[in-house]
Amino acid sequence: MNYQDINAKTIDKWVTDGWEWGKPVSHEICSKARQGDWAVCLTPIKPVPREWLGEIKQKKILGLACGGGQQMPVFAVLGADCTVLDYSEKQLESERLVAEREGYDIDIVRHDMTKPLPFADESFDLIFHPVSNCYVRDVCPIWKECFRVLKQGGVLLSGQDNGINFIVSDEDETHIVNPLPFNPMNNSEQKEQMLKEENGIQFSHTLEEQLGGQLAAGLIITDLYEDLNESGRLKELNVPTYWATRAVKGKIVF
Repeated sequence: MNYQDINAKTIDKWVTDGWEWGKPVSHEICSKARQGDWAVCLTPIKPVPREWLGEIKQKKILGLACGGGQQMPVFAVLGADCTVLDYSEKQLESERLVAEREGYDIDIVRHDMTKPLPFADESFDLIFHPVSNCYVRDVCPIWKECFRVLKQGGVLLSGQDNGINFIVSDEDETHIVNPLPFNPMNNSEQKEQMLKEENGIQFSHTLEEQLGGQLAAGLIITDLYEDLNESGRLKELNVPTYWATRAVKGKIVF
């Protein structure tokens, strides 16, 4: 079993156990969204600024590693043409559940995002990619694939872990216990730690990989913000553990 299959099975179990990011949105939330009252997140707490998204109606949107029935239902009821890609069967089940309940169409694709994306060049106006590349060893090919499947002028919205959660992975978040980079495929102790805690196989990534990788792929980063964990000592100390970026496929004009 490769590490992506381990991660898919791990997330399936989390969803079964009531994982927060696997709970599909309610009918009430969808109804409010239809009336213009809505918000979506790329990172745990901060909502994405609406100006990052622009007009939603009739946009072709790809939810990349975005299953769970949380963000894509909002875009769908706002009139977007939605596709969701995820490798967790349980996360995709949540997407089907909400789509059937709310009566909208959505293309649901089970696929490993470390492989080339199963879409033609310039297929999407917007890619919505919540925090998930921490489950992937090499993120740079993902940025290249995002560039490829975005239309000219299309937007990539992405949430990313900045690595701090990996160095203080003791339960109380009081001690630095791991070096960076955190890579269980190269460190047997880290792999044992991940599997013992039933956290799948996760990886830290540098600023160069995450922001520099987007730039190297040809994307133009137009904005970003930082965010905190949902709970715990790092949050209490106001230590940012995530950032979100908005990037555009376009030409730089000097």
